Amino acid sequence: MTTLDPSKLSPAPPSLGLALGALLISAGGLVGIAIIGGAVRAGVTDPGLHGVATVAFYMAIAAGAVTLWLAARALTQSLQSGAEASRSDVLAARASAAKSRDGSMVVFGLTLALIIAFFLAQMIFFNDGKIQKTFLRWDLMTESAADVARAFLVNLKLALIAQALVMIVGLFLAVARLTPGKAGAPVRMMAIAYIDLFRAVPAIIVLYLIGFGLPMTGLPLISKVSSQWFAIIALTLTYSAYVAEIYRSGIDSIHPSQWSAARSLGFSFAQTMRWFILPQAIRIVIPPLLGAFIALQKDTSLVNVIGTMDAFNQAKFYASANFNLSSVLVVAVLFVIITIPQTRFVDWMLERSLEKRKRG
Repeated sequence: MTTLDPSKLSPAPPSLGLALGALLISAGGLVGIAIIGGAVRAGVTDPGLHGVATVAFYMAIAAGAVTLWLAARALTQSLQSGAEASRSDVLAARASAAKSRDGSMVVFGLTLALIIAFFLAQMIFFNDGKIQKTFLRWDLMTESAADVARAFLVNLKLALIAQALVMIVGLFLAVARLTPGKAGAPVRMMAIAYIDLFRAVPAIIVLYLIGFGLPMTGLPLISKVSSQWFAIIALTLTYSAYVAEIYRSGIDSIHPSQWSAARSLGFSFAQTMRWFILPQAIRIVIPPLLGAFIALQKDTSLVNVIGTMDAFNQAKFYASANFNLSSVLVVAVLFVIITIPQTRFVDWMLERSLEKRKRG
């Protein structure tokens, strides 16, 4: 059995400087929290808000104390690494140094996160809670929540209908842009012109032109269309251009040999697209498609410019009546509730797709 020669092992990485830096940063953060938090808390005159500020202050102090303890532990591990190195116990010294460096980096990250969170909290309490009284009036939020939530159903309705139409129109545009041969050149040019135009024009301008322009034409059928359908048309026109490019990227990712194989077997362009290319391409583009639909959901808030009674418009009525924006924050919370789970789902699908490609 052979033994390792300590002289041939690489020494432990330096960790003392990093540990001292982590200790100083965490200590400085704790002192800053105590000074700034105490001053802000002392300036709050509202009893209820003062109680919340006190709880937040002591929670920040406790979190700062934890980071300081972690920094002290990292310093202890660094000193232990030095002692082990002096005894020529290189393996133990390297292990202790690695733990110290990891602990120090954790302290840096936690301290930064704590400072940012503490700063945001103090902004709410600063100047006797003026920000809280403007954006976070709980009584006004609860008063407007029911009406805003009912109006938010309009946003969901617009998003769902527009998404279904966008999927169809976008796929049609993508296939039209890829139409082969000289005979397909006019179709390709029209598809390219459409995509370029509606990707260049902001969605709010399209909404304004459709929502106000079409009723001004005086056409009999147009005059009977509701503002919600004008919003759906505008969103479909805009987002179908983006979705067409997503589809096209998926189609282009399919290897040309599959096109050649299908065509050599006598399948037409349409048959090849329908039976061989699109089933593969659509599976590839599902995550970016969901990302585009998340953006579409958020843009339904733009429909207020044409008078559609959505959640934002409803919240603005409450905001105007109370000279307060707490009701608008309710709208933001509703969008967060439906958007973040979808975003995490898209991330999960992307990770799963990447894992499949690695295994394949």
